[in-house]
Amino acid sequence: MTEQVQLEICAGSVTSCLAAQEGGAQRVEFCDNLLEGGTTPSYGQIAVARDRLWITLNVIVRPRGGDFLYSDLEFEVMERDVLACKKLGVDGVVIGILTADGDVDVPRCRRLVELAAPMQVTFHRAFDVARKPQQALEDIIAIGCNRLLTSGQAATALAGAALLRELQQQAGERLAVMAGAGVRASNIAELARLSGCREFHSSARGPQASAMRYHNPAVHMGIPGQDEYALVESRPELVRELLAALHAAN
Repeated sequence: MTEQVQLEICAGSVTSCLAAQEGGAQRVEFCDNLLEGGTTPSYGQIAVARDRLWITLNVIVRPRGGDFLYSDLEFEVMERDVLACKKLGVDGVVIGILTADGDVDVPRCRRLVELAAPMQVTFHRAFDVARKPQQALEDIIAIGCNRLLTSGQAATALAGAALLRELQQQAGERLAVMAGAGVRASNIAELARLSGCREFHSSARGPQASAMRYHNPAVHMGIPGQDEYALVESRPELVRELLAALHAAN
């Protein structure tokens, strides 16, 4: 590995964004609702993150969890969110729209790329449920995306390393292929070796105890089994461990 490697942290809060920066990450993908795969953070969250970060700030533009087939109303929300990110001075946006048949929705994605300019655009893991990965990659390149985040259409990036390598070779210099899903300090070096990727995506999260002294055990507002009196945030020390493991293999 001779080319420069990059680590992007998937941050679910402004606190996690700042932890990513403190730990030495080169870039943040800022999301809300990570338990749903990530949705667009609020305007206020994005504004505060932009004020506090000097590393690259990318923001996911995804109006809800679930599939990647969006109504006209949802697409209008996405358009406005892209423009809001541009107004706030965000470095890039992260998008992904599919058709009902599992192909990249080229017209809609191209529209978002055009609205985003001159911001960078990453196509997210909607790719991992696309019908034909090789064709989807060509479509993503054609609409003007700069980067693809993918697990290689597998449960984890390590399991999808073979397809990641194929996608990297297919893309060449036209687009960066970033490996994400299940990326840990314990496997990032092997993932780099098997996939050939130079960019990696991880949440680097760990539990953080709530400061609440009073707990009401009778009331639950989240998903079943969730500890509502514990926070899970990106941790600077976990970011450093990822970087150390990655650079040790470089």
